[in-house]
Amino acid sequence: MRTSWLLFLPLLAACNSTPSAVNEGTVSRAADRQGPDTARALPAPDTAAAKAVSALSDTLRQVRERHNFSHPKGPADLFRLVFRGPSILEGTGELTITDPGGQVIFREMLTEPDLEAALVYEMKNPTATRAERETFVLRRIDRFFLPTQFHTPAVAAKTPFPGGIENLDRAAWTDLQNRPDAIGFEYLKGKEDRRVIAWSVLKKQTVRVR
Repeated sequence: MRTSWLLFLPLLAACNSTPSAVNEGTVSRAADRQGPDTARALPAPDTAAAKAVSALSDTLRQVRERHNFSHPKGPADLFRLVFRGPSILEGTGELTITDPGGQVIFREMLTEPDLEAALVYEMKNPTATRAERETFVLRRIDRFFLPTQFHTPAVAAKTPFPGGIENLDRAAWTDLQNRPDAIGFEYLKGKEDRRVIAWSVLKKQTVRVR
C-alpha cells in the first residue's frame, strides 16, 4: 500500500501546480495580445500640476486689467493685483505691471492694513465688524484699476519737482514733463498715501512721480 501511495504523489503534485501554470500562461498571452506597452510598468505620476495648484491654493482674490502704460499708443500692459493669505484680514496683495513682452516692470507688496486703512472714512460707528472690514478690503481690490486712476499727462508741465522720491531724479522728471502722452497710474496705499507711478523712457523703468 505504501508503494502505491508513493506512486500517486508525483501525480498530485502535478495537479496542484496546474492552476498556477495556467494563470501565468493566460497573463502572458493577454499581454502579448494587448501589445508591448500594456505589459510595461505604469510611469510615475506627474506631480507638477498638483504643485502648481497648491501654490495658488491661498489666492483669495485676483483682479487684472490691460491698459496702456509703458507704450502710450499700445500695446497695453497687464496690471494685476493678487491677494493671498489664510483669510481676507490676514492676507497680502502683490501688485504687478507686466509689459507687452512679458517683463515685470513694477512690483509692490500691499499688506491688508494698506488696503483697509481708508475704511475709517466710511465708518458710521466707532468700530467696524469683521464682515464690514472684509467687504471693504474686497471692494478695494476689485476697484483697484478703475479707468479714472489712469491719467495723461503723467506729470503736468508746470508741476514743481517733488524731491525726496526714490529713483526719481530731475532728468527723468523733466523728460516726463516733456511727454504729454505719458500715462500715470494712481493708487492709494494706506489711509492717505496716494501714489502716482509712470514709465520713464529715459530711465527704462517705472518711477514714482508722486
